[in-house]
Amino acid sequence: MDRRTVLRASVIGAGTAAFSGALWQQAFAATAQPGPSPYGPLLAADANGIQLPAGFTSRVVARSSEPVAGTSYVWHPAPDGGACFPSGTGWIYVSNSEVLQRGGVSAIRFAADGSITSAYRILDATNWNCAGGATPWGTWLSCEETPFGRVFETWPEGNRPAEVRLAMGRFTHEAAACDSDREVIYLTEDRADGCFYRFVPETWGDLRTGQLQVLCAPEEQTSGPVTWVDIPDRDGVPVPTRSQVEGAKPFFGGEGCWYDRGVCYFTTQGDNRVWAYDAVNETIDLAYDDDLVPAGTAPLTGVDNITGSGGGDLYVAEDGGDMEINVITPTGVVAPFLRILGQDTSEIAGPAFSPDGQRFYFSSQRGTAGVNGGGITYEVTGPFRA
Repeated sequence: MDRRTVLRASVIGAGTAAFSGALWQQAFAATAQPGPSPYGPLLAADANGIQLPAGFTSRVVARSSEPVAGTSYVWHPAPDGGACFPSGTGWIYVSNSEVLQRGGVSAIRFAADGSITSAYRILDATNWNCAGGATPWGTWLSCEETPFGRVFETWPEGNRPAEVRLAMGRFTHEAAACDSDREVIYLTEDRADGCFYRFVPETWGDLRTGQLQVLCAPEEQTSGPVTWVDIPDRDGVPVPTRSQVEGAKPFFGGEGCWYDRGVCYFTTQGDNRVWAYDAVNETIDLAYDDDLVPAGTAPLTGVDNITGSGGGDLYVAEDGGDMEINVITPTGVVAPFLRILGQDTSEIAGPAFSPDGQRFYFSSQRGTAGVNGGGITYEVTGPFRA
């Protein structure tokens, strides 16, 4: 039996858990399937080369190697993971830079009407800052995707220097998602044999001390209960964190991570899956797998960064594929939300909504030029589902 047949049989046989999270309010018998987008079909590409549904428009807010409009700040190369934070009557979008030595994080400040008022650095001289996650107390966790990568806590307002958080472990960090209900932070690892972790701070809101744990379950398990076990040596020397605990479950290239009211969703690029960890019942399941849809119909491939909306939808960016961001609805429909044309050697990263949910930001990491210095950061506005 091929992988598609084996997985389909195991998922349908076991059923899919009825998740308690806001993004998965209805139980269904299998993973998300292709269907009509709640926003309708994509139209012809606009002047920026982006196909969008009716009623949506795009604009370029920054280009790598060029000053951000209205400022003297030069936007960083290879924009990657990002998030939005409220600031006065406006907001701030932060974006990682996935390059060596000059990595770090930049920020763009927007006024209430969406105009750009300033841009600046909030982290510098770090390596391969890939993804990360926002905290409930208003900081951005920027993660290094290197073998002994670190997590840095940064302040979007730029009013405090970034601080390293070594207690969160040293491994090939990708993304982070905060669970205020259990006062833990979930972490993905971008390796073919990477693990899924959680960090338990001694004091919620203070990430200087705490315990790093790894998810444990049978290697081939795609649905069912899991446990968490302490990592003995968070620094991973000489034994990497992923190899220290017997029974730690490997995930094929951990990427984006998003938590919403009881469920942590995370993606694995190596097998094009969106996982759902039910934190209430401590179980995992598949929310999407391109092998569990009819052959040749998968709209979402090369899964990477992920975010969610207040309207209950997941938005999953592609690294490659058709250069799309796909929406997955709470009723289990997956469909393209947007597509970038003419940038096949790039990847989409950093999807994030403004605090009011009316503006959507993302980057094409290498843009039309196909090089790190050619990255483009976009904003989309339109009738997003409330």
